[in-house]
Amino acid sequence: MSTVIYSAPIFGPVHSRRLGVSLGINLLPADGKFCTFDCIYCECGYNGAHRPKLKVQTREAVREALEARLMDMKQNGPVPDVLTFAGNGEPTANPHFPEIIEDTLALRDKYFPNAKVSVLSNSTFIRKPEVFAALNKVDNNILKLDTADIDYIRKVDRPAGHYDLDEIIEGMQAFKGNLIIQTMFLKGKTDEGEDVDNTSDKYVLPWLDAVKRIAPRQVMIYTIDRETPDRFLLKATHEELDRIAKLVERSGVPVSVSY
Repeated sequence: MSTVIYSAPIFGPVHSRRLGVSLGINLLPADGKFCTFDCIYCECGYNGAHRPKLKVQTREAVREALEARLMDMKQNGPVPDVLTFAGNGEPTANPHFPEIIEDTLALRDKYFPNAKVSVLSNSTFIRKPEVFAALNKVDNNILKLDTADIDYIRKVDRPAGHYDLDEIIEGMQAFKGNLIIQTMFLKGKTDEGEDVDNTSDKYVLPWLDAVKRIAPRQVMIYTIDRETPDRFLLKATHEELDRIAKLVERSGVPVSVSY
């Protein structure tokens, strides 16, 4: 199994299935994973297998590295479609996240004003006022909700510490539509042999009810695309994803699908 750990605050650009030409921003330690989830499908591997010894990225290090990369891209290309906060775990876990967002928006406006700023978050810190305010400032506030079933979340997303699904959904509602919900659909089994198929109505319909309550401006559904820590996971089929997308469309919410 190959594991992706980003050793610098800026990486890429890469071509994202969902976002286009994406310049990555990693706010977490350069030598391991730092996340409030321990997803069985995470490309960064398991938390326990990649514990960092270094600290999170500083505001100054991120700003300097980002400006240097944007200056290079301005001269040599390519033109980014998006600046994406992702990397080695949960970006909003960095205590300097709100200030880094301010710096990033200013640098975006200076070098590539047409580029979007996106944050990929697992939603665990959205009830912190400073994180909530920062996420409201970015172009694409992309928040994870893989299901509305807490047992499934504990089995697949494996949150560390306190996780209240009702609180997460209420926190998403508080954005008043200024968010994108991102949901992973997959099949197969865990390494312990537990089924993880969340494409059936048992999981899809309660999730869809939650989506309706949250009323996001868009839903992004996708499936696994890279090697995963658990070895027996499978992609959801095109037909399964298309069926789910049609249900979302019927609810009046725009949806995109990445196969």
